[in-house]
Amino acid sequence: MQRAVTVPASTLDDRSTAYRDELDFSLEVAQRAGAVLMDRYERLEQIDYKSARDVVTEADHLSEALILDAIRARYPDDAILAEETGEHRAIAGEAPTSGRGRVWIVDPLDGTVNYANGIPVFCVSIALVADGVPVVGVILDPTRGEAFAAAADGPAFLNGRRVRASEKDKLSDFVISMSLNGRTAVSRSRAVRKAIRISRSMGSAALALAYVANGRFDAFVQQGGLSAWDVAAAGLIAERGGATVTAMNGGPWFDLAHSPKSIGILAAPTAHHGALLDLVR
Repeated sequence: MQRAVTVPASTLDDRSTAYRDELDFSLEVAQRAGAVLMDRYERLEQIDYKSARDVVTEADHLSEALILDAIRARYPDDAILAEETGEHRAIAGEAPTSGRGRVWIVDPLDGTVNYANGIPVFCVSIALVADGVPVVGVILDPTRGEAFAAAADGPAFLNGRRVRASEKDKLSDFVISMSLNGRTAVSRSRAVRKAIRISRSMGSAALALAYVANGRFDAFVQQGGLSAWDVAAAGLIAERGGATVTAMNGGPWFDLAHSPKSIGILAAPTAHHGALLDLVR
């Protein structure tokens, strides 16, 4: 039986942030949710098909239930927006998508198709948004025992160690995660591929976006298809790692008013962000 690897608490002690309690809570809960996923990895009893491309497993539901129960117990006044069960209003009555107050944004299993097929590329994503702005983000990869984390007032961390986005001098050396759509997608994709070294697709947008924070991906670009739970944590982590993160039009990358699967993001080192943006839009 495969188990999630626990991040030693001692590696988490060098963080100074006004959101220390929420960050530690998110890390601890994400690891417990990751253990649920690993207990059932390659031993699934039920897979439901939401659409031609999306599936949901009993592991999604169990992981989400664990996270939501923990949030309600620790922060009962906060709202929640979760991939599988949707909006949960705050006690004060604020809707999660109002842009007012605090809302936890949860993806209990990003990369469900990978997970259901035994491909070890998936993650748990937990973010806290305050007044419409992501302030805490955690991405846990339970197969590798890796926890990416950041708060809005601090740097990005991987297992407690500070990380930075790519510092490559040349765009031609870039390895990027890319997904474009639209009538000119083929020509734009071709133009990007001519300018970089190579593109890759992981099947977990949240994990791929988090990889920008430590340079595993030099950049991430996805035109549409993303939801708040895909980007809230990972976008913050990439940004605090030093990347410039924007929407595909160059504007702000996070907006709770966006409907599911309507978000596009480009994250790249500041020196190369503009050039990539010109190529993909």
